[in-house]
Amino acid sequence: MAQAIKSEPQSSMPGGQESRRQLVSFSFYKVMPEWRRLAHAERDEHRREAAEVLRRWSSFGELRLLTYSTVGMRADCDMVLWRICYSLECLQSMSRELLATRLGGYLETKYSYLAMTKRMQYAIKSSREHDDERGFVKAGKAKYLFVYPLRKTRDWYQLVWEERQRIINEYIQVIDEFPRVRFHIAYSFGIDDPEYVLAYESDYPEDFLDMVQQLRDTENSAYTAVDTPRVTCVQTSVEEMLERLG
Repeated sequence: MAQAIKSEPQSSMPGGQESRRQLVSFSFYKVMPEWRRLAHAERDEHRREAAEVLRRWSSFGELRLLTYSTVGMRADCDMVLWRICYSLECLQSMSRELLATRLGGYLETKYSYLAMTKRMQYAIKSSREHDDERGFVKAGKAKYLFVYPLRKTRDWYQLVWEERQRIINEYIQVIDEFPRVRFHIAYSFGIDDPEYVLAYESDYPEDFLDMVQQLRDTENSAYTAVDTPRVTCVQTSVEEMLERLG
Protein backbone atom coordinates (compact mmCIF):
# COMPACT_ATOMS: atom_id res chain seq x y z
CA MET A 1 0.00 0.00 0.00
CA ALA A 2 1.10 3.57 -0.62
CA GLN A 3 1.99 4.97 2.76
CA ALA A 4 2.99 8.41 3.99
CA ILE A 5 6.77 8.69 3.82
CA LYS A 6 8.53 11.08 6.18
CA SER A 7 10.25 13.76 4.14
CA GLU A 8 13.79 14.95 4.64
CA PRO A 9 14.40 18.39 6.24
CA GLN A 10 14.16 21.34 3.90
CA SER A 11 17.38 22.59 2.36
CA SER A 12 18.57 26.17 2.41
CA MET A 13 18.25 28.20 -0.77
CA PRO A 14 19.80 31.53 -1.78
CA GLY A 15 18.19 34.52 -0.14
CA GLY A 16 17.33 32.63 3.03
CA GLN A 17 14.38 30.84 1.42
CA GLU A 18 13.67 27.20 2.18
CA SER A 19 12.68 24.69 -0.49
CA ARG A 20 12.30 20.93 -0.46
CA ARG A 21 14.51 19.33 -3.06
CA GLN A 22 12.78 16.80 -5.24
CA LEU A 23 14.15 13.38 -6.11
CA VAL A 24 13.77 12.55 -9.80
CA SER A 25 13.78 8.93 -10.94
CA PHE A 26 13.59 7.41 -14.41
CA SER A 27 13.12 3.62 -14.48
CA PHE A 28 13.21 1.74 -17.80
CA TYR A 29 11.73 -1.76 -17.87
CA LYS A 30 11.90 -4.60 -20.37
CA VAL A 31 9.33 -7.40 -20.32
CA MET A 32 10.86 -10.86 -20.56
CA PRO A 33 9.86 -12.81 -23.72
CA GLU A 34 8.33 -15.54 -21.55
CA TRP A 35 5.56 -13.18 -20.46
CA ARG A 36 4.25 -12.72 -24.00
CA ARG A 37 3.93 -16.51 -24.34
CA LEU A 38 1.44 -16.68 -21.47
CA ALA A 39 -2.25 -17.05 -22.21
CA HIS A 40 -4.01 -13.80 -23.09
CA ALA A 41 -6.34 -14.02 -20.08
CA GLU A 42 -3.40 -14.53 -17.71
CA ARG A 43 -1.57 -11.51 -19.13
CA ASP A 44 -4.72 -9.42 -18.69
CA GLU A 45 -4.82 -10.39 -15.01
CA HIS A 46 -1.19 -9.42 -14.62
CA ARG A 47 -1.88 -6.06 -16.26
CA ARG A 48 -4.86 -5.33 -14.02
CA GLU A 49 -2.86 -6.13 -10.89
CA ALA A 50 0.07 -3.91 -11.94
CA ALA A 51 -2.29 -1.10 -13.01
CA GLU A 52 -3.92 -1.12 -9.57
CA VAL A 53 -0.53 -0.59 -7.91
CA LEU A 54 0.48 2.17 -10.32
CA ARG A 55 -2.87 3.98 -10.08
CA ARG A 56 -2.71 3.90 -6.29
CA TRP A 57 0.73 5.45 -6.28
CA SER A 58 -0.20 8.02 -8.91
CA SER A 59 -2.84 9.35 -6.50
CA PHE A 60 -0.37 9.48 -3.58
CA GLY A 61 0.27 13.13 -2.76
CA GLU A 62 3.99 12.78 -2.01
CA LEU A 63 4.77 11.27 -5.42
CA ARG A 64 4.18 12.36 -9.02
CA LEU A 65 4.07 9.43 -11.43
CA LEU A 66 4.18 9.71 -15.22
CA THR A 67 4.01 6.63 -17.45
CA TYR A 68 5.49 6.18 -20.93
CA SER A 69 5.75 3.49 -23.58
CA THR A 70 8.87 2.75 -25.63
CA VAL A 71 7.47 -0.28 -27.48
CA GLY A 72 8.67 -0.30 -31.08
CA MET A 73 11.27 2.41 -30.53
CA ARG A 74 14.00 0.59 -28.60
CA ALA A 75 14.97 -3.06 -28.42
CA ASP A 76 16.12 -2.86 -24.80
CA CYS A 77 13.09 -1.42 -22.96
CA ASP A 78 9.30 -1.35 -23.24
CA MET A 79 8.03 1.09 -20.62
CA VAL A 80 9.25 3.99 -18.50
CA LEU A 81 8.23 5.35 -15.11
CA TRP A 82 9.12 8.98 -14.40
CA ARG A 83 8.75 9.56 -10.66
CA ILE A 84 9.17 12.77 -8.71
CA CYS A 85 9.01 12.70 -4.91
CA TYR A 86 10.79 13.79 -1.74
CA SER A 87 12.41 10.67 -0.25
CA LEU A 88 14.34 7.59 -1.30
CA GLU A 89 12.05 5.47 0.85
CA CYS A 90 9.09 6.57 -1.26
CA LEU A 91 10.80 5.34 -4.43
CA GLN A 92 11.73 2.07 -2.77
CA SER A 93 8.24 1.42 -1.44
CA MET A 94 6.63 1.92 -4.82
CA SER A 95 9.25 -0.19 -6.62
CA ARG A 96 8.79 -2.97 -4.10
CA GLU A 97 5.03 -3.07 -4.67
CA LEU A 98 5.35 -3.09 -8.46
CA LEU A 99 7.98 -5.83 -8.49
CA ALA A 100 5.88 -7.92 -6.10
CA THR A 101 3.09 -8.18 -8.69
CA ARG A 102 2.90 -11.12 -11.07
CA LEU A 103 3.92 -8.86 -13.95
CA GLY A 104 6.83 -7.63 -11.82
CA GLY A 105 8.28 -11.13 -11.92
CA TYR A 106 8.73 -10.70 -15.67
CA LEU A 107 10.22 -7.19 -15.61
CA GLU A 108 13.90 -6.46 -16.09
CA THR A 109 15.24 -3.02 -15.14
CA LYS A 110 17.36 -2.02 -18.12
CA TYR A 111 18.27 1.52 -16.99
CA SER A 112 17.64 3.43 -13.82
CA TYR A 113 18.61 7.06 -13.19
CA LEU A 114 18.38 8.84 -9.86
CA ALA A 115 18.80 12.59 -9.57
CA MET A 116 17.79 15.58 -7.48
CA THR A 117 16.66 19.13 -8.15
CA LYS A 118 18.74 22.15 -7.18
CA ARG A 119 19.33 25.64 -8.46
CA MET A 120 21.85 25.82 -11.28
CA GLN A 121 25.11 27.54 -10.39
CA TYR A 122 25.08 29.45 -13.67
CA ALA A 123 22.98 32.51 -14.44
CA ILE A 124 20.42 31.48 -17.05
CA LYS A 125 19.93 34.24 -19.62
CA SER A 126 16.72 32.99 -21.15
CA SER A 127 13.33 34.26 -22.16
CA ARG A 128 11.81 31.07 -20.75
CA GLU A 129 11.50 29.68 -17.25
CA HIS A 130 13.58 26.57 -16.64
CA ASP A 131 13.02 23.98 -13.93
CA ASP A 132 16.52 24.32 -12.51
CA GLU A 133 15.77 27.96 -11.67
CA ARG A 134 12.76 27.04 -9.55
CA GLY A 135 14.23 23.96 -7.93
CA PHE A 136 11.23 21.78 -8.80
CA VAL A 137 9.94 19.93 -11.83
CA LYS A 138 6.71 20.64 -13.69
CA ALA A 139 6.45 17.52 -15.81
CA GLY A 140 4.04 15.78 -18.15
CA LYS A 141 3.06 18.70 -20.36
CA ALA A 142 3.84 17.06 -23.73
CA LYS A 143 3.23 13.81 -25.57
CA TYR A 144 6.87 12.90 -26.10
CA LEU A 145 9.77 12.65 -23.67
CA PHE A 146 13.48 12.37 -24.51
CA VAL A 147 15.75 11.25 -21.65
CA TYR A 148 19.47 10.75 -21.33
CA PRO A 149 22.24 10.83 -18.71
CA LEU A 150 25.10 13.30 -19.04
CA ARG A 151 28.66 13.34 -17.76
CA LYS A 152 31.08 16.16 -18.49
CA THR A 153 34.80 15.78 -19.15
CA ARG A 154 37.28 16.54 -16.37
CA ASP A 155 38.57 19.43 -18.48
CA TRP A 156 35.21 21.16 -18.04
CA TYR A 157 35.71 21.47 -14.30
CA GLN A 158 39.18 22.93 -14.80
CA LEU A 159 37.75 25.93 -16.67
CA VAL A 160 37.26 29.13 -14.70
CA TRP A 161 33.63 29.83 -13.77
CA GLU A 162 33.34 32.82 -16.14
CA GLU A 163 34.42 30.66 -19.09
CA ARG A 164 31.90 27.97 -18.22
CA GLN A 165 29.19 30.63 -17.91
CA ARG A 166 30.00 31.90 -21.41
CA ILE A 167 29.75 28.39 -22.85
CA ILE A 168 26.46 27.70 -21.04
CA ASN A 169 25.03 30.95 -22.40
CA GLU A 170 25.60 29.72 -25.96
CA TYR A 171 24.00 26.36 -25.08
CA ILE A 172 20.87 27.99 -23.62
CA GLN A 173 20.63 30.37 -26.57
CA VAL A 174 20.27 27.40 -28.94
CA ILE A 175 17.61 25.77 -26.72
CA ASP A 176 15.65 29.03 -26.70
CA GLU A 177 15.41 28.87 -30.48
CA PHE A 178 13.08 25.90 -30.00
CA PRO A 179 10.23 27.14 -27.76
CA ARG A 180 8.16 24.01 -28.41
CA VAL A 181 10.77 21.95 -26.51
CA ARG A 182 10.71 22.08 -22.70
CA PHE A 183 13.99 21.46 -20.86
CA HIS A 184 14.45 19.73 -17.48
CA ILE A 185 17.74 19.15 -15.69
CA ALA A 186 18.36 17.17 -12.50
CA TYR A 187 21.64 16.48 -10.69
CA SER A 188 23.20 13.11 -9.88
CA PHE A 189 26.61 14.04 -8.43
CA GLY A 190 27.56 11.33 -5.95
CA ILE A 191 24.14 9.63 -5.86
CA ASP A 192 24.27 7.88 -9.25
CA ASP A 193 26.70 7.25 -12.10
CA PRO A 194 25.86 10.30 -14.28
CA GLU A 195 26.41 13.89 -13.20
CA TYR A 196 23.15 15.11 -14.72
CA VAL A 197 19.96 13.58 -16.05
CA LEU A 198 18.42 15.60 -18.88
CA ALA A 199 14.80 15.32 -19.98
CA TYR A 200 13.14 17.21 -22.82
CA GLU A 201 9.39 17.29 -23.45
CA SER A 202 7.76 18.22 -26.74
CA ASP A 203 4.81 17.46 -28.98
CA TYR A 204 7.16 17.87 -31.93
CA PRO A 205 9.97 15.28 -32.21
CA GLU A 206 11.34 17.07 -35.26
CA ASP A 207 12.06 20.15 -33.10
CA PHE A 208 14.05 18.07 -30.65
CA LEU A 209 16.06 16.44 -33.45
CA ASP A 210 16.92 19.80 -35.01
CA MET A 211 17.81 21.27 -31.61
CA VAL A 212 20.20 18.44 -30.74
CA GLN A 213 21.85 18.73 -34.14
CA GLN A 214 22.48 22.43 -33.53
CA LEU A 215 23.74 21.76 -30.01
CA ARG A 216 26.44 19.53 -31.50
CA ASP A 217 27.93 22.66 -33.05
CA THR A 218 28.23 24.50 -29.73
CA GLU A 219 31.42 24.68 -27.69
CA ASN A 220 29.68 22.89 -24.83
CA SER A 221 29.55 19.69 -26.89
CA ALA A 222 33.35 19.38 -26.78
CA TYR A 223 33.15 18.93 -22.99
CA THR A 224 30.62 16.06 -23.08
CA ALA A 225 32.07 12.71 -22.02
CA VAL A 226 28.90 10.57 -21.99
CA ASP A 227 25.37 11.37 -23.17
CA THR A 228 23.90 7.95 -24.00
CA PRO A 229 21.66 5.98 -23.97
CA ARG A 230 19.05 8.37 -25.32
CA VAL A 231 15.51 7.08 -24.96
CA THR A 232 12.46 8.40 -26.81
CA CYS A 233 9.22 7.85 -24.88
CA VAL A 234 5.51 8.30 -25.62
CA GLN A 235 3.35 9.45 -22.72
CA THR A 236 0.37 7.17 -22.04
CA SER A 237 -2.09 6.36 -19.30
CA VAL A 238 -1.16 3.54 -16.93
CA GLU A 239 -3.56 1.17 -18.69
CA GLU A 240 -2.34 2.08 -22.18
CA MET A 241 1.30 1.66 -21.20
CA LEU A 242 0.59 -1.86 -19.95
CA GLU A 243 -1.64 -2.71 -22.92
CA ARG A 244 1.14 -1.82 -25.36
CA LEU A 245 3.35 -4.49 -23.78
CA GLY A 246 1.52 -7.00 -25.99
